[in-house]
Amino acid sequence: MFLLLVLGVVIGVAYIYREIIVKGKKCTSKTKLHGKTVIVTGSNTGIGKTTAIDLAKRGARVILACRSKQRGEAALEEISRVSGSSQVVFMQLDLGSLKSVRSFAENFLKSEPRLDILINNAGVHMQGRTEDGLGLMFGVNHVGHFLLTNLLLERLKECGPSRVVNVSSTAHNFGKIDFDCLNTHKALGLGTSFMEVLQYYSDSKLCNVLFTHELAKRLQGTKVTCYSLHPGAINSELSRSQSSVLKFFLKPITVYFFKNTEQGCQTTLHCALQDGIEHLSGHYFSNCTVREVYDKAKDDAVAKKLWELSERLCGLA
Repeated sequence: MFLLLVLGVVIGVAYIYREIIVKGKKCTSKTKLHGKTVIVTGSNTGIGKTTAIDLAKRGARVILACRSKQRGEAALEEISRVSGSSQVVFMQLDLGSLKSVRSFAENFLKSEPRLDILINNAGVHMQGRTEDGLGLMFGVNHVGHFLLTNLLLERLKECGPSRVVNVSSTAHNFGKIDFDCLNTHKALGLGTSFMEVLQYYSDSKLCNVLFTHELAKRLQGTKVTCYSLHPGAINSELSRSQSSVLKFFLKPITVYFFKNTEQGCQTTLHCALQDGIEHLSGHYFSNCTVREVYDKAKDDAVAKKLWELSERLCGLA
């Protein structure tokens, strides 16, 4: 009898946890986006794709900025079909190539007269090097988006009020910025163990929050605002680089205790669409709510130093 009672309590707690914590809040904005243009990076899969579907349903012209032409065009077909929109466009963007980022921005600025929302959603969780010799997670998760944002800022200013949304992670709380390693190796770290790679991922997510903090300061006096966010623990393809054995054992946990992609895109949508949060530019959100961050994630000196290093690495300085 006691065991049954304990089992009942465990099941009840797990159910409540899933319903309240895992599923989380929903974006309540009813904003329509007819005549507006949005870029979503990494929108061929995961929360990027569900974000794009929602924005397309709201009437936006949605630019799917993805590395793989094949997967991007397949996503274009699916998003157009599901949303019923004819205003979805695929444009190739490899964030691991500064040349590709510049080419994307040039093509976009030539062909599209507006940009109202830029959602820097794409991310990787694996070691390696970019085409330009940067650490893969530093290059894709931060530097590529840093360059993209800067190249498109004038268009965002012209179309204001407009927004930049940077998808970070609660993992940023465990991040650190090793400037000695960045200056010497152009990477957040050189290790390859599971824990080391997880650390560098956390470091790259801290870069996202610091970038947003510094960007907001530089955007003061304009009609462009910016936000970083934690989407939640997502059962998506970000972990596709993990071993099949690890994924097999984690699957029961991820299916029950992680958000699906629709639940996972809600805070992104909140930051992109919610009225009345303009005064919170530069802040960090989780579960559709603004959150306080540790001092290291709003350190003015570190944010400025990271900005200046990023400028040098991508040729903006």
